Amino acid sequence: MAGVEVHYRIRRPIPLEAHFQIRGFTVLLGESGVGKTTLLKALAGLVPAEGEPYRHLPPERRPIGYLPQDLALFPHMTAWENVAFPLKGPGRKERALALLGRVGLLEHAEKRPQALSGGQRQRVALARALAREPELLLLDEPTSALDPLTKGQVLAELVALIRREGVPALAVSHDPDLARMADWLVVMGRGRILQEGPPAEVLARPQEVAVARLLGYENLFPVRVLEGGVELQGVALRLPLPPWARPGGRAWLGVRAEEVLVVREDRPLPPENLLEGVLESLYPEGLAYRGRFLGPVALSLLLPRHVQERLRLSPGQRIRVVLKPRYLHLMPGQAEDLLPG
Repeated sequence: MAGVEVHYRIRRPIPLEAHFQIRGFTVLLGESGVGKTTLLKALAGLVPAEGEPYRHLPPERRPIGYLPQDLALFPHMTAWENVAFPLKGPGRKERALALLGRVGLLEHAEKRPQALSGGQRQRVALARALAREPELLLLDEPTSALDPLTKGQVLAELVALIRREGVPALAVSHDPDLARMADWLVVMGRGRILQEGPPAEVLARPQEVAVARLLGYENLFPVRVLEGGVELQGVALRLPLPPWARPGGRAWLGVRAEEVLVVREDRPLPPENLLEGVLESLYPEGLAYRGRFLGPVALSLLLPRHVQERLRLSPGQRIRVVLKPRYLHLMPGQAEDLLPG
C-alpha cells in the first residue's frame, strides 16, 4: 500500500506538531478546532510549517491534489471546463473528458455544478485534482455537504474511486462513519496526534479517553482498579486487566451503547457484571432503539430492532443488563482527562 510519512510543526494559526503515516485512504479524525484543516493546508503549502514532506516547495510545485470543503468549483464553468482549468497545452478538453470518464461522469461533462448532485460535484473536484497527477490527495471534510440519506453510498463510491487510482489520500473529518471506511485511521487531539492504526484496531481499543469519546463511546467512567476488575460507583465489575493497570490505581472504563446487553428473563442469569434497574427512556433511532438505563450505574444503550421486537421493552420497566467483560475497555487516566481541551 502506497504511503507517505508526515512530520510537521506548525506555529500559527494554531500551534501543533503532527507525526503520522498516510497509508492508502487515510482519515484524520478530530473535533472542530483541533487543527485538522490547518494541517491539511500546511501540506498543500497554504500555511507555513516546518517538516516533511514538501518542506521547501511552493504550493504550485507540490504534487498535491486538494479538495477543499466547499470544493471550489467555478459555477459559470461546465464540469469539463472545471476539470480542464489546471491543465496546460493542447488537447485540454480531451484530457478533461478522459478524467471525467475515470470518475464516471462523462455524460455530465456539459453540466454546470448547480445541475449536479453533491456526490457528482465531489467527483468533478476529484477529477480536477487528478488532473495534476498528484502524489497525494487531500480532502477537507468530504461528508459536510452531503445529503444524510445518500451520504454512505456517495462516500463508498468516492473512496472506491480513490483506491482505484492508487494515490495515497488524507481526508480530515469529525465523522466516525468516514473513519470506518479508511485503510488507516489517525486520531487528532488539540495540538497532537493521539493514536493511529488500522480502523478496526483503533475503534476497538482506543488508547485514551479522548479517543474513545471521539469514536462514539457514550458510556465513559472514571474507575478504581481492583484485583481482576474495577470499582465503578461502588459496583465491582470483572474484566481482564491490561498490563499497565495496578490495583488501587485510577483509570477510565468505556463501553459502547450497543454492547450494553439486556438480559432475557427466560435465560439463566449471567454470572458476573449484572446490574438491575429501570429503563428510563426508549425511542426509535433508525433501525435501532436508543435507551437510558438507571441503576447502580446510569448507562446509554442501543438495541437492534430484532432485540426490541423480541423483548418488547417500554419506558419505566424494570430490567437487568449485563456488561460482558470482553466488551469493557480500560484506558489509563484520571477523572479530569475528559474535560474539554
